[in-house]
Amino acid sequence: MFESLFNEFAVVLIAAAVVAAFAVRLRQPLIIAFIAVGVLAGPAGLGWITATDEMQLLASLGIAVLLFVVGLKLDVDVIRSMGPVALSTGLGQVAFTSIFGFIICQLLGLGVVASVYVAVALTFSSTIIIVKLLSDKREIDALHGRIAVGFLIVQDLVVILAMIVLTAFGGSGSGDEGEGASTGAAIVSALLTLLRGVGLLVGLALVTRYVLPRLMPLVARSQELLMLFAIAWAVSLAALGDTLGLSKEVGAFLAGVSLASTPFRDSIGARLVSVRDFLLLFFFLTLGASLDLSQVGEKIVPALVLSAFVLIGNPLIVMVIMGAMGYRRRTGFLAGLTVAQISEFSLILGALGVTLGHITGETMALITLVGLITIGLSTYMILYSHPLYERLAPLLRIFERRNAHRESDEDAPEEPGIDVVLFGLGRYGSNIAEGLRARGATVLGVDFDPRAVAHWKSRDYDARYGDAEDPELPATLPLSRARWVVSTMPQHKLNTLLREGVREAGFKGRIALTAHTLADAEALTKEGADVVLLPFTDAATRAVEMLTADESRDDATTSEDI
Repeated sequence: MFESLFNEFAVVLIAAAVVAAFAVRLRQPLIIAFIAVGVLAGPAGLGWITATDEMQLLASLGIAVLLFVVGLKLDVDVIRSMGPVALSTGLGQVAFTSIFGFIICQLLGLGVVASVYVAVALTFSSTIIIVKLLSDKREIDALHGRIAVGFLIVQDLVVILAMIVLTAFGGSGSGDEGEGASTGAAIVSALLTLLRGVGLLVGLALVTRYVLPRLMPLVARSQELLMLFAIAWAVSLAALGDTLGLSKEVGAFLAGVSLASTPFRDSIGARLVSVRDFLLLFFFLTLGASLDLSQVGEKIVPALVLSAFVLIGNPLIVMVIMGAMGYRRRTGFLAGLTVAQISEFSLILGALGVTLGHITGETMALITLVGLITIGLSTYMILYSHPLYERLAPLLRIFERRNAHRESDEDAPEEPGIDVVLFGLGRYGSNIAEGLRARGATVLGVDFDPRAVAHWKSRDYDARYGDAEDPELPATLPLSRARWVVSTMPQHKLNTLLREGVREAGFKGRIALTAHTLADAEALTKEGADVVLLPFTDAATRAVEMLTADESRDDATTSEDI
């Protein structure tokens, strides 16, 4: 239909942009728009998509980057400090949703293997969508927001483990939907995969312990090189995981985990968000293009039943668990709404099942349809969560203990307060930090030079690696607990981007920026800076004051002598 693959990609991307614009207008996640474009442009629609192999390659890269970013967030210290509520709620919700989901699937007439896949797919909620919605509502640091993020991390861990188990059995037995080897061969294959996995973990642990700590500071001296290395590392380990029979997804996830304890993880993760989202576009396009509309039509009734279970049952499960743990009904309700949809991981898990031959395209169509329904409706439920709670509050009393003792313990953030977030750790920034610390202020330093960050940490300063030009960086900083954001960098454009970024991230404190000229100072003041620092002018003024003071003392001494 098109003269070249380039033209085909151009038309499909234009269609995706147009439909995505309507989705944004309707306040819907772009996942729905991309799947819809895939259906529209695929064989069941206009037939525009013919470069399926090329799109599948980009989709595989997108999934690898997605799993890599998830791995980056799983710092050991974060996992250790998640607390009982995240573990209990996350694991409890996964267990109960899987059990009830399996029973519902059996009642709907699905096979055993298909029921297992669908039931497991119903348990996972979209971290990407939930964090975006909570951030937009300024609720990411609220109690229910912190709890939701905690059990979403637990869900991410569970889905990774599920992928490892499924890949270990691979084509060794597809149950009621395919042919496979004997049970004995399946066990041998799983053991061999397990041994290869242990070998990969041991090798990666050695690299993480002895190689990466020396390599990463050298790589991080250039932002471009850091991003190139991160993507190359993710894709290389994804390929290694696939070669060892562990799947590309597991390899990419382990690549992220290996960098999670480095000081560069936030910068890498923030900069890869756009790359991840662009590449995942092709996964959802490919998924939509592969849907058979006749199969979708046959699955509407089962999809509606399962969607109702996800939209209503999942929040109820969370509210029961949190109520039993001593949380108020309001906290349980607001946190529970975040699991009222299935995620992109559910679709990836289903696609993996199709690849392994465990389930058919018909089952995948059912999972996709449930995803479209639940993601679309749950978005509005989360956006209007507070009006919903006001209407339903009288009915939710059964989910609350008389003494909601957990609330008083959890209301305040565990992390200590930050008075000043200081960008730029050079001589000027260091002097400012020392002066602030001398006056009792708590300072968090941010710099893109790993050597400066390491030097600060050696002096017992709190410092992070990050680039002030990165629009995603402010969202990773504890701005909600800071009173000041200070930039010691004199570049006007950089200061403008930083000011806009911290305001968009919800920072409500005061901002101090640095300029070298009066013209830049006036411009920054007009743009909204609360204070503009002029190092050269201030230093000159101080020098004049000191020189004048010396002259006054000399004159005074001469008069007394006379």
